[in-house]
Amino acid sequence: MMRLVIALACLATPGGADTIIAARTIPAQTLISESDLVSHTTTTPGGTDDPLLLVGMETRTAIYAGRPVRPADVGLPAIVDRNQIVPLIFDAGGLLISTDGRALGRAGQGEVIRVMNLSSRTTVTARIGADGAAYVSP
Repeated sequence: MMRLVIALACLATPGGADTIIAARTIPAQTLISESDLVSHTTTTPGGTDDPLLLVGMETRTAIYAGRPVRPADVGLPAIVDRNQIVPLIFDAGGLLISTDGRALGRAGQGEVIRVMNLSSRTTVTARIGADGAAYVSP
């Protein structure tokens, strides 16, 4: 019983917050798995102590071993690559226009990127949908 009380007291005692760091060098555009992360007893501004925020996400830049993995360093896995031809869709007030566009960046679902309309060569800003299409807002 005494051990349980001591263990609970240790858990309740505020200490240094853990920060998730990279267990190995993780190249850019890599899906993060649990084996890529370790917990380190340190506090890092902008860092996180929750590995569930990071597992399954894609690295935006290379993250070196021993460095903190910040939520800003990762994003949703890309479903559109740079220079990929994507459907470009404008839908407003009953008007639906669909054409082909060229993605000018990599993006995951819900991210905003620039897309070039292949018909007019005009560049627009569009949000990537779950289907990989680029949706232009009015």
